[in-house]
Amino acid sequence: MDLVTLEEIRRLKFRYLRCVDLKLWDEFAGVFTEDAVAEYDTPVLGKTLRLEGRDAIVDYMRGNLGPDKISTHTAGAPEIDVDGDRATGTWSLDDTIILVEHRMLIRGAAFYHDAYRRCADGQWRVERTGHRRTYEYVVSLDDMPSLKFTAGVPDSR
Repeated sequence: MDLVTLEEIRRLKFRYLRCVDLKLWDEFAGVFTEDAVAEYDTPVLGKTLRLEGRDAIVDYMRGNLGPDKISTHTAGAPEIDVDGDRATGTWSLDDTIILVEHRMLIRGAAFYHDAYRRCADGQWRVERTGHRRTYEYVVSLDDMPSLKFTAGVPDSR
């Protein structure tokens, strides 16, 4: 088993999550192959979201998880299988999205199913990603009268 490759793939996934939460869109783009595909189970939207190509993935995230939205994504317990310059991974996901403008909180968990490719420059990149929700809930921040954000949320009451 190639422990260096496993660590490179783990770091790739963690970079993906960090870049989403910190809104580092240029760095986020570097996580993907040019022909990457993403399919995210989005019950709050009532559909599975399919994005084809690195630019489409980055543009969607930039437009829908911008600076007015707070997010935290944590992935762990990876099961990674490597076959030469290709690999697959399954990760547990725990996430929270705060839609400040809409005074909503979305909370959930899922399992990511990824495919990775070692590119010509020797770097691993995501060529396919997506998740299936195990649960998701939405709650209005107005339903929690004692809730007070002490950091990180602009224009919170």
